[in-house]
Amino acid sequence: MTNSAPLAGIRVLDLTRLLPGPVATLRLAEMGADVLKIEDPDGGDYARALGPVRNEVSQLFVAVNRGKHLQRLDLKDEAGRAALLDLVATADVLVESFRPGVMDRLGLGWPVLKACNPRLVMCAISGYGASGPFAGRAGHDINYIGYAGMLAQNATPDGRPVLPNLQVGDLLGGAQAALQGILAALVAVQRGGAGSFVDVSMTDAVFAHNIMPLVAHNDGTAAAPGRGLLTGGVPCYNVYRTRDGRHMAVGALELKFWQACCAVLERPDLAARHWQLGQQVGGADALALQAELDALFATRTQAEWTALFDPVDCCVSPVLETAEALAHPLFRARGMVRREDHPTEGPYVAAGAPLRFIP
Repeated sequence: MTNSAPLAGIRVLDLTRLLPGPVATLRLAEMGADVLKIEDPDGGDYARALGPVRNEVSQLFVAVNRGKHLQRLDLKDEAGRAALLDLVATADVLVESFRPGVMDRLGLGWPVLKACNPRLVMCAISGYGASGPFAGRAGHDINYIGYAGMLAQNATPDGRPVLPNLQVGDLLGGAQAALQGILAALVAVQRGGAGSFVDVSMTDAVFAHNIMPLVAHNDGTAAAPGRGLLTGGVPCYNVYRTRDGRHMAVGALELKFWQACCAVLERPDLAARHWQLGQQVGGADALALQAELDALFATRTQAEWTALFDPVDCCVSPVLETAEALAHPLFRARGMVRREDHPTEGPYVAAGAPLRFIP
């Protein structure tokens, strides 16, 4: 049977480690690409030992490297480098996440790879990009989002930044930006162009997507932490604790949704207190109304509020734990929960591919 996946026939060499690069190549594999993950013989990907290890490798490594072939090569050895160049000759994409300059020092930089295969797309994922004053610096997600201005906005009302458990720098700045660049470069090659070097700075990508704070800066309306339109400055877009210590996410940003929300709350008198009707974002009335809603949501459990809001189209929903999300019909119905079996780690649960291609 012919593989009809969009990237069927595309060969990818994955030299990356940890999270950003492996997730980018995982997404390529989910779209049909043949991904060969290349690890050094001495330990390999650091993710193998990061987090819980059931038998031989961590659950993180299993989660982000499924669907790939594995091969060990020592790129510091002449035979290993020659073997990689043999693979490059017939590959479409090579992805690496070393610090800038490492591939050049190995004798495997872009000029060498391009000479070996002019149609190759090489993607380099780094914290601060292949050029610039921070090119050689180490970093992690917390550093990238800190420099990009995102972490300061993700803060409690007292200004203390809160660390998100979604790695924005690694996944949006690294994996998704790399995927975007790789696919664009592949389109150029398919149209008859030459291959190219895709330089991904995780910090640049987070900065480019930090849209709301940049807009507020340009408009002169930058809010204090926890007081912006989407960061806690309006009662219609906030999180409220329920009687049983759970939470409800109120996303009634538009007036029509807020009015419907107030109807469910049996408080139609609150419907006119909305930012679209002149309520100041982060102002005294907004904060006072938040306090009223805090008390109101505390009168029922999350399950009770969910039952009341579920039939009403007003963007109010329960805040789920991971186990609850895995069991929720929202993800079950679309096949987003998959049960896999790893040769050494046994059965595990994985998220399905987030894209659908419908002929």
